[in-house]
Amino acid sequence: MSRARIYFDLQDSENAGSFIRSRPDEVFNCRDEEIAQSTRIKSDPHYLLQRMGPGREKLPINSLKMLMAREGNCSGRGKFSSADCCHVLNRYLPVTKPLAVDKVNSCAYISQFSADGSRFVAGYQDSHIRIYNVDNRWKVQKDIRAKFLRWTITDTSLSPDRRFLVYSSISPVVHIVDVGSATSESVANVTEIHEGLALSSDAEELNDYSFGIFSVKFSTDGREIVAASSDNSIYVYDIEARRLNLKIPAHMSDVNTVCFADESGHIIYSGSDDSLCKVWDRRCFASTGEAAGVLMGHLEGITFIDSRGDGRYFISNGKDQAIKLWDIRKMSSNIKYTPRPRCYQWDYRWMEYPEHAKRLRHPNDLSLATYRGHSVLQTLIRSYFSPEFSTGQKYIYSGSADSSVYIYDLASSAQVARLDYHEAPVRDCNWHPFYPMIVSSSWDGIIAKWEFPDNDERPKRRRRRQPRLL
Repeated sequence: MSRARIYFDLQDSENAGSFIRSRPDEVFNCRDEEIAQSTRIKSDPHYLLQRMGPGREKLPINSLKMLMAREGNCSGRGKFSSADCCHVLNRYLPVTKPLAVDKVNSCAYISQFSADGSRFVAGYQDSHIRIYNVDNRWKVQKDIRAKFLRWTITDTSLSPDRRFLVYSSISPVVHIVDVGSATSESVANVTEIHEGLALSSDAEELNDYSFGIFSVKFSTDGREIVAASSDNSIYVYDIEARRLNLKIPAHMSDVNTVCFADESGHIIYSGSDDSLCKVWDRRCFASTGEAAGVLMGHLEGITFIDSRGDGRYFISNGKDQAIKLWDIRKMSSNIKYTPRPRCYQWDYRWMEYPEHAKRLRHPNDLSLATYRGHSVLQTLIRSYFSPEFSTGQKYIYSGSADSSVYIYDLASSAQVARLDYHEAPVRDCNWHPFYPMIVSSSWDGIIAKWEFPDNDERPKRRRRRQPRLL
């Protein structure tokens, strides 16, 4: 926080709402107090730093007073805890007018930081993937020209050691590139070899591209990747052995998204156009052949899933224009899939979502909370938990088809901020793991970087409204 400037007292200023419109003392709308309490523990300051007077506590406490309390060793630790730091950083969200990191004449689909935040990966529809060096003024470190592109780059994943990148398209082959090499331009099998990892052993499928990969993720140890495909299946591939470890016939429709639940790699979450989220335990799948559980609540297909990393909670973005928060301890036993009849005709790729459908609710909704405001149209819009290090995962954020980025308070479901800049759908966005910075990728071809202002300009105060004289 040495670079942070204290511009004004957030507690007393009326325009604090321009940065955080969701107050910490708001009513918690989450149906599970446990995650709300967990979020408070990770993002609220020590109770001794909250005291504003004898026997009185008030939140939010402004940063200047927290610094004074730290210097006075009010907490008895002589330093800020991680929760204290998160509380300070949560006062300064990256919501100001952004800078364009790059602009190309192609739709941007992917926006991903590396685990340490030193690299940023952007994927474009014209088969280009660019890796930027964040610490070196966003210089392009690697310009990759993909192989066997079909329609677009659907997903990319950087290995934990930042040495390899896997990318997918609407084909049954995932390609892997050595991004740690000295070559700055990587043209598939011309300047560098892009090794193909075939997820199907069927020669016919490999030749006619009968299915494609929508989502691909590295495991935490970098030894495996998990992929979601349009043949209703999940694939787990062993990178070191170069072989397919597991194929799961997971859903009754396209699997749009998949991820590992935590560092162990045993639990996998998946989401499909059948509107179901499923939980898979690899340790018992061989004996049961079934999902560990099913989570119902969405009325339309699932576009993306992000794990909280604790093996318990995750969020899903849905074509029913809602993000939902889940606790896998509340999942139901396996159910037979029966498509819910619609009372309307709708295709998310080119139609607006019917207004009356937004008021519909699943009768057996198992989710803990629902977040609405953004739009999930035209493409598989992605949403995420905010970083644990800088925010305590206090927020959920998402791209949107209305060209914006939305930030929600996890516990209250309130919209905290809406970032407007792009002129086309924002398919993906990613929050830096350590800094107050969000980077968004849009179909207008722009990679935009949002930060909290770090300059000498003082934010404009909103004038206090004078009382009307009667």
